[in-house]
Amino acid sequence: MSDTQSTNITEFTPEQRLSYLVKECILNKQVWILTDQDGCVMLNTEDEDCTPVWPSEAFAQAWATGDWSECEPKAIDLKTWHSRWTQGLEDDDVAIAVFPSENEEGLVISAQEFDFELKTKGKR
Repeated sequence: MSDTQSTNITEFTPEQRLSYLVKECILNKQVWILTDQDGCVMLNTEDEDCTPVWPSEAFAQAWATGDWSECEPKAIDLKTWHSRWTQGLEDDDVAIAVFPSENEEGLVISAQEFDFELKTKGKR
């Protein structure tokens, strides 16, 4: 990915970031998360706990700075995401932080809603 493409994507609205995330996850058959020694990195909003997800290793890695510098990107294949992660996140009442920008802004949706987006857009 060129720097120009990366810059354009970072200027996307939260809704455009969701659309891009879903498209890339389907295309590459994986979702990217950040992990540390305790497992999957979590974010907290005023209302809920979230797992941030990214469309690529490069975007996840770009987030691993400051407090997150010890974190490493990890790919979850879509089959595993559908079979284990969606229900696990729902059971733990954890939402998805959709491809958060570097200033931690982005949409927060349920794991079920993210799964639905992946499955419906994947059938096209």
